[in-house]
Amino acid sequence: MEERGTSLGDRLRELRAARGMSLSELARAAGIGKATLSGLEHGTRNPTLETLYAVAGALGVPLTALVREQHGEPVRGSAVTATLLEVFDEPGVTFELLRMRVRAGVVQHSPAHAPGVTEHVTVSEGVLRAGPDGAPLVAGPGEHIAWAADVPHVYGTVGPDEVVATLLIRTPRG
Repeated sequence: MEERGTSLGDRLRELRAARGMSLSELARAAGIGKATLSGLEHGTRNPTLETLYAVAGALGVPLTALVREQHGEPVRGSAVTATLLEVFDEPGVTFELLRMRVRAGVVQHSPAHAPGVTEHVTVSEGVLRAGPDGAPLVAGPGEHIAWAADVPHVYGTVGPDEVVATLLIRTPRG
């Protein structure tokens, strides 16, 4: 059983309160329903990866500020399943290293992250199409792509094969 102050709902409530935001304000800023956000705070809803990124972006924090103790536990989105491998905190910046799989035939639309966030993907298997919503990039095995993730962006595959890749998210603090 989780101790008080360590659950996703507790961290979410603490971050929201620290920013002086009401439940309605954060739900609106994240583009999600107030009932969904309330369910997350009370532990009655399981978030998707898209929802977690939307809330983290609206709060201006890296994803790991919400799910820090969940190393090794996959989080699923409509196309992407991501597993947090490591978090690196350096002066002024946080790096989140994730292993991800992107299911073939599905496109995941991710909301904008906080200003200054960048994403860096190195593909191991399959062909990935990812990046800014209007201008995604393509990478195959052994290739790397990167983009400013403070705009809506997408993840999908090219062809019938699943993509296996590593994702490094760089989030400036300040």
